[in-house]
Amino acid sequence: MGLHVLLIDDSGVMRKLVSKALRAAGLDIESTAEAGNGQEGLDALVKSTFDVVLCDWNMPVMDGITFVKEARTSHKVPIVMLTTESGDDKVEQALEAGANAYVTKPFTPEKLEQQIKLAIAA
Repeated sequence: MGLHVLLIDDSGVMRKLVSKALRAAGLDIESTAEAGNGQEGLDALVKSTFDVVLCDWNMPVMDGITFVKEARTSHKVPIVMLTTESGDDKVEQALEAGANAYVTKPFTPEKLEQQIKLAIAA
């Protein structure tokens, strides 16, 4: 049985690229749902069950860090931050907020697969 993935990014193009990278990595993906910001992501978590969430940092309405903090109040789903924010302080901030793993853009399908597996195992 494949993974149910939620992709949260304000860029539709980036959501498509991530979706392609998931498949290129050889992950068994059963379904992907998309959200354009953190609030839409929270709404999706209420409506469906996901095996992993891939979330951008910088988005309108609700940013990725706020999403992670809000999601952690009632959801245990593994969360991978997938962002251009690459500083050590940003990684630490995301992990302290409750993210399980962190991938910086640009990324390879192999790096994405590695971090998703790490997040799911956590």
